[in-house]
Amino acid sequence: MSRVLRVRAVHTTAVRDAEARLKTFSVYRWNPDKPEEKPYMQKYKVDLNSCGPMVLDALIKIKNEIDPTLTFRRSCREGICGSCAMNIGGTNTLACISKIDTNTSTSCDVYPLPHMYIVKDLVPDLNNFYNQYRSIQPWLQRDSTEKVGSEQYLQSIEDRKKLDGLYECILCACCSTSCPSYWWNGDKYLGPAVLMQRLEKLKDPFSVFRCHTIMNCTRTCPKGLNPGKAIAEIKKMLASVQYGKTPNVGTASP
Repeated sequence: MSRVLRVRAVHTTAVRDAEARLKTFSVYRWNPDKPEEKPYMQKYKVDLNSCGPMVLDALIKIKNEIDPTLTFRRSCREGICGSCAMNIGGTNTLACISKIDTNTSTSCDVYPLPHMYIVKDLVPDLNNFYNQYRSIQPWLQRDSTEKVGSEQYLQSIEDRKKLDGLYECILCACCSTSCPSYWWNGDKYLGPAVLMQRLEKLKDPFSVFRCHTIMNCTRTCPKGLNPGKAIAEIKKMLASVQYGKTPNVGTASP
């Protein structure tokens, strides 16, 4: 066999082997325009050789090349915006930073975030989640009455450090939707993502004390944060307020 034919044979074999790398993605489907149809799992075959390494890449490929009716949220693709939060292989995470298991003998199961009303397919209704977040007024507030713009607002290094592990939250809702307490009392219990942000609005039996320290929130956080620890600190601070102690949560004077 000539050298050209040998090279061509090797190339043909490589292409044939590459075409065999088909990964099955089993994706949750539900269409509100067809209420008579129950939710179901739809299987798609994706060629990993022509697909990016993340689950979001596979979903985009499915939508662009196989099924344009598939619906999901996505934006930054960098694990920053939290838009593509979903349940992948039984874990709440971001599709854009969830690597595809290259074992083609197993399927990748993709569901929307659990225990949420579904808008369509992989898109959950986050209105309640965002309304709860809005209710605690999650921004830095001052008790002083200086006229805005008249003086600088200074912050000590110590006070700035109090925000570490809190401000990095991207509100993807992975932690709250993995929390059994949030499943059971979603109308009253604010959930881990919201509870990391504010103290004064939490003085009732449900907002924070329905946390049972199961720690699903910490295990599932795609940003590596520790909502469970933050909630424990909130409980300690609320206890200090109850017994007349003032927690050290103020900012430095301008």
